Amino acid sequence: MPSAAERTRTLVHSTCSSVLLPTGLEGARPEQLVPRLRNVGPEGDLFLLFPADSPAVRAATHAQDDELSAVLEITDVAPVSVPHRIRGRAWITGWLTRVPGLAPPGSMTLRLEVNEAYVDDLWGASAVEPEAFAAAEPDPLVRDESELLQHLHAHHGEQVRSLCGLVARLGPGGDRGTASVTPLALDRFGLRVRFRDTDGRCFDARFEFPEPVTGLGQLRRAMRRLFEAAAD
Repeated sequence: MPSAAERTRTLVHSTCSSVLLPTGLEGARPEQLVPRLRNVGPEGDLFLLFPADSPAVRAATHAQDDELSAVLEITDVAPVSVPHRIRGRAWITGWLTRVPGLAPPGSMTLRLEVNEAYVDDLWGASAVEPEAFAAAEPDPLVRDESELLQHLHAHHGEQVRSLCGLVARLGPGGDRGTASVTPLALDRFGLRVRFRDTDGRCFDARFEFPEPVTGLGQLRRAMRRLFEAAAD
């Protein structure tokens, strides 16, 4: 199971939407507070790229030597159509400052020195200490997960549905009464699938790989073994 710190780092490095909310900033439209890019420095600080005239940059500029607190909120939405599509959220709070000279013309980089973080996702809810956040690594599949889930859903629907046979909760008859089976999340430890029955009720099942994968080659082998087990 990935740690809460790893899951939070994975969300930061993903393509999930995010919004930066500096304390006391009023009147800004939500789209003005969305960073163009986000990254994590070697010490665990977040570096966020904004247009130079954005409200977040102005707030950091006016704060000058005063400490300006802010929270980065990240929302993780499943890349395939599925009931209850939001998979999780993370909140990272800290102190916001400008970092001149690290952005292309017309842009400004802001640094968020992490004070604390919190993640609430498919694994559960947990606080994350700054030291743990700085030391964690994102999941190796983070950049490919959306495309991989979309590919599974579009081109391997029957194989995904065959996983019904591995889920004891469905009872005798396997997928009888199951309206949909959708790949929901994928990481180095395994695949999570959402089942919906004909009455509209949903539940998730987790299919663990024999060992964590480190790249796409190992993932292909792990998925092949999973589908072969479901076909037996």
